[in-house]
Amino acid sequence: MFVHQHHEGPVRLAFTDALGGVSEGPYAAPAGGSGLNLGSHVGDDPAHVAANRARVAEALGLAADRLVLLDQVHGADVVRVDGPCSGPAGSADGLVTTTPGLGLVVLVADCTPVLLADPAAGVVGAAHAGRPGMLAGVVPATVGAMRDLGAREITAHVGPSVCGRCYEVPLPMQQDALARVPESGARTWTGTPAIDVAAGVVAQLAALDVAVTWVPGCTREDDRFYSYRRSGTTGRFGGVVVLQERP
Repeated sequence: MFVHQHHEGPVRLAFTDALGGVSEGPYAAPAGGSGLNLGSHVGDDPAHVAANRARVAEALGLAADRLVLLDQVHGADVVRVDGPCSGPAGSADGLVTTTPGLGLVVLVADCTPVLLADPAAGVVGAAHAGRPGMLAGVVPATVGAMRDLGAREITAHVGPSVCGRCYEVPLPMQQDALARVPESGARTWTGTPAIDVAAGVVAQLAALDVAVTWVPGCTREDDRFYSYRRSGTTGRFGGVVVLQERP
């Protein structure tokens, strides 16, 4: 279920994989067995998605209705949430909160999930960074929104995503990325132009003096994860960060 977990003070965060759920068909785990698809927008049975989300929430000590998700649109908007939401918290790609007991969730299947926290200040955030969002600055925007809420010593955990060797793009698209985030430039296994979104995100975080833990794993190469570039119709795994209730 989890490929990476971290617990510091009141903050708990984790990245899921595609294993240990109930989804079948194209939403089954690529490595085999039923899948832990968390995406409700990809065509999976809604009952399966709900069951999978409940499993993740329970493992993190939350009720399923305490998970907060977005209608992700590959932009740079950030939403502040103060309580549970019956549906998406907004059309955006960043979430921040100072409210304990909520699980901020971003969903991916090649894009880069970023979980952010300042345990001392009691501020957490999450960002979904695809190529457009990385170039638009969704991660710096999320860091800025957290600092507006009082965060000062922010740490980031950057989850598995498609690597630069596997993300081939047309040369003009790569040149546009290089002009805006030079560190995102890459080459594929065959030497063609590519973009490394996660490397770009890590560079953006470093420029903001945010300490980074970069979790290894290429979604296209590793069948523990869902990958849109590998499979087309597929599920979504996610990153979740929780500001826990204090005793």
